[in-house]
Amino acid sequence: MTTLLVDPNVATNELPARRRGGLWRAVRGNRKAMVGAGLFLLFCLLAAFPHLFVPWQHGDPRDIGDIPLLHPSAAHWLGTTGLGQDVYAELIYSTRESLIIALVAGFGATILSVLIGVSAAYLGGVADDVLSALTDIFLVLPTFPLIIVLATFAGKGNLVVVIVVLVVTGWSYGARQMRAQGLSLRNRDFLTSAKVRGERRSYIIVMEMLPTMSSLIVANFLGAALYSVLTAAGLQFLGLGDPSSLSWGTMLYWAQNQGALASGFPAWALAPGLAVAALGVSFALLNYAFDEISNPALRPIRRSRVKRAHS
Repeated sequence: MTTLLVDPNVATNELPARRRGGLWRAVRGNRKAMVGAGLFLLFCLLAAFPHLFVPWQHGDPRDIGDIPLLHPSAAHWLGTTGLGQDVYAELIYSTRESLIIALVAGFGATILSVLIGVSAAYLGGVADDVLSALTDIFLVLPTFPLIIVLATFAGKGNLVVVIVVLVVTGWSYGARQMRAQGLSLRNRDFLTSAKVRGERRSYIIVMEMLPTMSSLIVANFLGAALYSVLTAAGLQFLGLGDPSSLSWGTMLYWAQNQGALASGFPAWALAPGLAVAALGVSFALLNYAFDEISNPALRPIRRSRVKRAHS
């Protein structure tokens, strides 16, 4: 009988969360994770049930009101737009599209990163050279000008176009990380054992390699979602989105077009900007926290610091 020797660091990283005290227990013990998860849950509730957070008298946020450019008051908490629409109602109802863009584009970019990066690492040879060259090309291209060109020629005003553009321009950095991690795993004993058993390449990649890279995949998704929400807001602010849609970037576009800051109505412009920043902060905090939770090398450092602080 052959005994497989496994690197202790890799084995620790591969253990299920429940054997390491449970993911929920680790999240509860991490302040960054709790703050990030709380913010993200709040945005999910706003996106799923916006009508619960908007007074009934405000009605549809697209409805044109009687009094434009009202300052914040008890009736209109953040004032009204140049068309008399309630800014607070627009802000709440815009959460759904902004969150959808972040999650769908982040998920799509992560899938593309995993497919290209892991395949390049495992297949090697010509396939690795071609996929690595493709990744390098997208890494050196100036991202935001490329986004503007793609969004313009693909046809602005379409949510699907915005998401596709974000996926196409947001996968390369994650693919480079996946390839590096895949190369470090390619000659591990558990993969060699799978090859000896005669397993297919697709099975080895999906069932053997990817579970050991779960921490990096989650971190890649959170980073891609952060990139997507910020870039989408920038695209829509420049007028490359649907100007009639309800999103934070579109709110910024109309606030800038109608001179909200110059006219003395800062809430119209600041509210969606702060919302974009808060959603970005939630993804960033979750990313940092998940790295601390999943990386065994960070936990002893934190514990030793706590012990020194109490000694």
